[in-house]
Formats: sequence, structure tokens, C-alpha cells
Amino acid sequence: MRSVIRLTFILACFAASPAPAADDEFSDFIADVSREAAQKGVAAHHLRALAELTPDPEVLRLAARQPEYVKPIWAYLLQMVTPKRIALGRAQLAEREVFLGALEEKYGVPREILVAIWGVETNYGSNKGSHSVLQALATLGYTGKRADFGRQQLLSALQILQSGDVALQDFKGSWAGAMGHTQFIPTTYEGYAVDGSGDGVRDIWTEPEDALASSAHYLKRMGWRRDLDWGFEVRVPDDFDFSLAKLKQPKPAAFWRESGVQVLFSERRAREITDGLGDLSLFAPTGARGPMFLVTRNFRALLRYNSAPAYALAVAHLSERFIGAAPFVIAWPMADRPLLPKEIAAMQRGLLASGFDTGDVDGVLGSQTRAAVRAYQKARGLTVDGYATPGILTELQNAK
Repeated sequence: MRSVIRLTFILACFAASPAPAADDEFSDFIADVSREAAQKGVAAHHLRALAELTPDPEVLRLAARQPEYVKPIWAYLLQMVTPKRIALGRAQLAEREVFLGALEEKYGVPREILVAIWGVETNYGSNKGSHSVLQALATLGYTGKRADFGRQQLLSALQILQSGDVALQDFKGSWAGAMGHTQFIPTTYEGYAVDGSGDGVRDIWTEPEDALASSAHYLKRMGWRRDLDWGFEVRVPDDFDFSLAKLKQPKPAAFWRESGVQVLFSERRAREITDGLGDLSLFAPTGARGPMFLVTRNFRALLRYNSAPAYALAVAHLSERFIGAAPFVIAWPMADRPLLPKEIAAMQRGLLASGFDTGDVDGVLGSQTRAAVRAYQKARGLTVDGYATPGILTELQNAK
């Protein structure tokens, strides 16, 4: 009975608040989230903060233009792995040597990987995001492809407020609701954030040591294996079947050796693909035209942090540049003109019309679109590498 009275009081507070300048769909969404949050014990004053929200059009714009997916991978890497970012990372490694060494010992995640995540996510805390976490997640949650994600994260964010770990005025983050120095989403924070500084508080917003320790804890729980590299650059035979280049379908080291895949030797790399590396996936982001990588379970752990393969490669590569590694051996195909989002959408429509399923027509080269490109290439007798080119778009347009 007491819980019913409390819920009625909270909903009355919500109803008494000024109506947000938003459409009915958004208002209904906020009311529904408020009811569920109240049932989970979130206090009325936090729910009143929800009632003041309106959708943020900037969040919706950014959601459609994620750089990890929209930019050519070489452009994204050039943006993330810069001389300044390398220098700043080396300075952090030196300044926090003792603390990072203790993290590495405890969790098994190399200090360079942790600092690289920090660098790629927020440029070492200089760009943690200024969006209201509640507003960003409410905007994502009430409509569109990210609605389920946004709703789940919004409810989790309210639980974080209820816990007292962060005040509402400090509850800031990215357009996607990622928070703090290493950009945890609310559910990840709830499940994996730890107190790295030893002060009894999990403060990823202002305390880098808490954020770095939380990232180390998360990666360990996601399967990071101590003393295993993330992967290495390789070369494949001329007649290689690129349908095997699928991150979600790892194969034993012996399979890749028998397929003629060879490690491109560098000072930090072994010369052979050994069984001790476990199951490996081939990552060929530009098909037959650029660098290719055999990646381990540790690369796949990075994909649990951020599902964009370009992101995982940026973190992995930046971590190596801290300790003197050279750029990749094979050059990126920068002379190739990458398709614009509107051209990718036109290609997706052409593939669908030709019987090759791309899923959504969204202007994004996701895994399903790449699979459709591979199927088209195979049917046309082309190199089956899944790499979309202006030539493929022209062929599809001329086939109409």
C-alpha cells in the first residue's frame, strides 16, 4: 500500500510540472519512463527533471553521422591517431606509471590500451561531452532505431542519479549518453564501474583513475586475455576468399596458416601465426586494397566497448604508437574515392532491387550491406572483398 501511495505522489508531481515543448509521443514516452522508474524506487525530484526535458535535434543529427561509420577508415584513424595525441598519451603513461602498472597487474589489460581508450574517447578528458545525459537518452529513447537502447539507458541513468554517485548538474556526457573520461554508458557504469582511486566513490566524471580502472575491469569481464596481443597486420594470397573476412566468425590459427595468410613482420611481431593465439578473425576494412589484420579475442573485447571496428583499430593502433611502433606496412587506398552516405543509400537501393539484401537503406556501410556487396561481387565475377566502390554504384545504376 505504501508503494502505491508513493507512486501516486510521484506521478502527481510529474503531472503538475510544466508541460514540455515536445510532441505527444515524447510526452507519453516520458510519462511511461517515469512510471517505470518510480516503481524501481527513483525519487520524485529526479523524475521532475525528466518532466522538464524536450527532444534535442542535435542528438538526432549526430546519431545519424557517427564518424566511426561515416568516415573512410583511414580518415577516422588520421583523426584519432595524431602526433599530439601520441605525445599526450606518452605523457600520461609516464605520469601515472605506478597506478597504471598496478591496474595492469590486477586486470591483465595493458596500460597502453587503457590510455589509448582514454585518448580516443575524450582526448584524455578534454572533451567528455556537454550534453545532458538525461536529455540525450530521452531523445534517443522515444523514437527511431535507437529507441530500445535509449529507454534502457535512461532508466539506468535515473538509477545512477538515485544512487548519489553524481549530481544532476554534473550529469553530462556525449550525444549518445556516454559519460566520463572513458565514456561509459549508464548500464555499463552500473555493472562495471569501480573505485580506482581508493576514496570510496566511483567518479568517472572527474577522476581519471576511477575511469581507467573501470575500463580495465570492463575489458577483463568482456574476455580480455592477459599477455595476448590484439592482433597483427597480415598479407593474403592473390586468390584469397574474402568471404572469410568476418569478425564474428573466428577460426583456428591452423586454418589461416593453411589458407596462406602471412604475418607482415615488424620489430614487435612474431613471424608466425601460432596456435597459442587462439581463434582469430580476419579484418579487412578496405577489402583487397589496404591493410588487413588477424585479430584475437582481445580485439573482440574492444568491440564490446564500442562495436565500430574502426574504433577498435584506432585504440589498438594508438596503443602501439605510444611505444614506438610504425604505421601500418600496407598503405590505405586513399586515392579511392569513398562513397558519400547518399551514394551508399543509392547503392543499397540498387542492391535490394537486384535481389541482394542490405537490410535498411540508411547510407551506412554496415555488416549486412558489406555482405550484400560480397554477394553481388561474387555473382558478377569480381574480387569478393565486400568493399563498396563508385564502380559498383555505377554498375547498379546502369542495370536499371
